[in-house]
Amino acid sequence: MKKFCAIYLGTAAGREQWNKLDEATRKQREQQGMKAWGDWVTKHQSSIVDHGSPLGKTKRADAKGISDTSNDMAAYTIVQAESHDAAAKLFANHPHFTIFPGEAIEIMECLPIPGM
Repeated sequence: MKKFCAIYLGTAAGREQWNKLDEATRKQREQQGMKAWGDWVTKHQSSIVDHGSPLGKTKRADAKGISDTSNDMAAYTIVQAESHDAAAKLFANHPHFTIFPGEAIEIMECLPIPGM
């Protein structure tokens, strides 16, 4: 089986829309979303290698030094599947973007390091 890194993306605009919901609606959707996410984990447990976690603020290191930066990455998960398409299908209709304000999930194969 191949390994794939899934990056959950969410924009500030999506979060802003989420924050505009009244508190009762937001709480209800949070509960619905966490249950749906737990159901997703249970359904795909045999494919999940690393549940991952939410991601915090970003620092950038380059030839000029270290600086604060930002991106749309919100969380990650590592899964295993027979193919890239099979890995992507694991995330179809995921609660990250069907219930929560997430934008998308991008799935990339974890390739071997050359020469290792």
